[in-house]
Amino acid sequence: MTDAFDTLTQLLHDRHSCRSFRPDPVPRPVIERIVAAAGCVPSWCNAQPWQVTITAPAQTARLSAALLRAVETDAPAPDLPWPDRYTGVYQDRRRTCGFQLYEAVGITRDDHAARHAQMLENYRFFGAPHVAIVSSEADLGPYGAMDTGGFVAAFTLAAQALGVATIPQAAVAAYAPTLRAELGMPAHRLILCGISLGYTDPDHPANAFRTDRAPLDQIIDWRD
Repeated sequence: MTDAFDTLTQLLHDRHSCRSFRPDPVPRPVIERIVAAAGCVPSWCNAQPWQVTITAPAQTARLSAALLRAVETDAPAPDLPWPDRYTGVYQDRRRTCGFQLYEAVGITRDDHAARHAQMLENYRFFGAPHVAIVSSEADLGPYGAMDTGGFVAAFTLAAQALGVATIPQAAVAAYAPTLRAELGMPAHRLILCGISLGYTDPDHPANAFRTDRAPLDQIIDWRD
């Protein structure tokens, strides 16, 4: 069991949000293995509310173009409400992550044009050949979304185990109407996020930094 735990821990530490991909497509059998493994996570009453709509490279390019148009012309319209605000340690972590990215790619804090251009990379899927649009059954509400969050985490770990890089992206879900129109997704599926996937570009500076994790005393509230 120690070996199994060590393997899992190594995958958790090695996984990171990839922000620059090579264009090489991932073979479909590899993607199917990732999805099958991720589907082993628990869910309430074994409902398994998750589904993924996964694009091939040509569709990825069309979807990217549509999202980039939507960003310029449409207001965000996510299926789930955005966070009301980030405060305290959550705001600190969010800012630190952003500043780490900007520093890695050489963007100064006052270069708003460059920051906007970097933000748009979300809608280019950071050059990934595939994006998986993750949805949950609307009737299952927040608990269906929560269960699907476990699927997203498992998806990224299964991908890491097979040498496939990923980045979960809430930004993509901000334009749910565009995703529905382009992919023919029904209204009864809540669009939760996208997961861009492919093979990492190890030389790109955006892939050079790593975020830290909170210590246990910020996570565990022991009661004796």
